[in-house]
Amino acid sequence: MTPLGGPVGGDAPSAGADLGTIARLRPLLAAAGLGLGVASIEEPGLEPAGPSETAAAEGMPARRRLEFLAGRRAARRALRAVGLDCGEIPRAGRLPVFPPGRAASISHSAGVAVAVAHAAGRDRPVGCDLELRPLPRRAARLVLRADEEELLVTGSRSVDSAWSVTELFSAKEAAWKALYVAEAEYVSGAGGSDGAAEPGTLRDLRARPSGDGLRVYRRAHPAHAVQVHVTALGSGVLSCVLGRADGRT
Repeated sequence: MTPLGGPVGGDAPSAGADLGTIARLRPLLAAAGLGLGVASIEEPGLEPAGPSETAAAEGMPARRRLEFLAGRRAARRALRAVGLDCGEIPRAGRLPVFPPGRAASISHSAGVAVAVAHAAGRDRPVGCDLELRPLPRRAARLVLRADEEELLVTGSRSVDSAWSVTELFSAKEAAWKALYVAEAEYVSGAGGSDGAAEPGTLRDLRARPSGDGLRVYRRAHPAHAVQVHVTALGSGVLSCVLGRADGRT
């Protein structure tokens, strides 16, 4: 199988992802100073890049181990896309820990891993989320508050198209990584620490339409807002934070 980190990307039929659509996001992300990496659990040679990754992968079920290693491979590809090398990527708790001067966000679903990284010296939030298994409408209560439910009916990218629960969940997941996880790591200087950003849930974020995407912000701190691009992948979705947004409510 052709590695997915190249210009076109390989194919992972069992994953059900539109990898061509994912690859076409590269110019958009590059314009925002971001690099994209993709990997599949079906690629050959998925092995830990060092002792820390070996220790982290030990004891994982076979598929979870492959997902973990594919995610690390995707992250290294994303970093290379912005001119940065990276060896092994250990973790603190469930969070990846990157060397100084490197930052990326990893997500995986149904055997495909995606990562987004920002270039060295770029002070910008980073977050992505891949969802290849659609969420049912009843899951909305776990994602949205009453003031956001109109997004399921109207106010979307076009007059005739409402946002799905899967799209809103994914957009908020990507934003959560940028607004809570990444900010906490920046403040504390150590991956996995909560730092000055209090833990939150997706319902503690609010999503509002913005252009052809969503502006997502912390309800407690509206000025902490990011712009999220949402891409449909068949019945799934990939969401990527493009940068900071104004905090208008």
